[in-house]
Amino acid sequence: MTSLKNINMKKSFLLLAVICMLGTAGFAQIHLGVKAGANLVKIDGKSFKEGFNTGYNLGGYLDLGFSPKWSIQPEVLWNQSETKLSEEFKDIYPDGIDELKDVKLNYLSIPILLSYKPSKLVTLQAGPQFGILLNKDQDLFENGKKAFKEGDLSILAGVQLNLGNTLKLGGRYGIGLNNLNDIDDRDEWKSQSFQIYVGFNLF
Repeated sequence: MTSLKNINMKKSFLLLAVICMLGTAGFAQIHLGVKAGANLVKIDGKSFKEGFNTGYNLGGYLDLGFSPKWSIQPEVLWNQSETKLSEEFKDIYPDGIDELKDVKLNYLSIPILLSYKPSKLVTLQAGPQFGILLNKDQDLFENGKKAFKEGDLSILAGVQLNLGNTLKLGGRYGIGLNNLNDIDDRDEWKSQSFQIYVGFNLF
């Protein structure tokens, strides 16, 4: 049932992304670009150590402008992050692995952001982001039981600096809305992240 729900969530979100792109095909201003940067991510929950851990992000975006100040910016990103198990993990899940380990998580992330430009220099952005877990480094049990859910829904908000017509510098904060724990409800895992990036308009 959980897997079916995750699949339906993915299909719904991808459909929304396609509709947004098609619906904005006639917009006056369209920019395609690439971006890359660093992530600071932590997973809240007793199973993981406190503190943020570093990762990276890489991908592309479309900036679909429908007025001088407003636009929609869908993106496709590779988001990599790392977290560390705490000593409490073994207390909560006695059948888990014996050693403490670093857990790497790789997501295909699809943000759809509403952008507002109060000036040419500054853009304010906010919107949902759906992440699809891609890597297999999520098994924290000797028997191979899956630990993390395949989908992560987040809300993003951030500020971007537009340096000329090509270069962009930005920062975002993201907070996860759903519990990532696919084992049971003994410990709730939710993500928090900070992201900084450099972007370049290709046209």
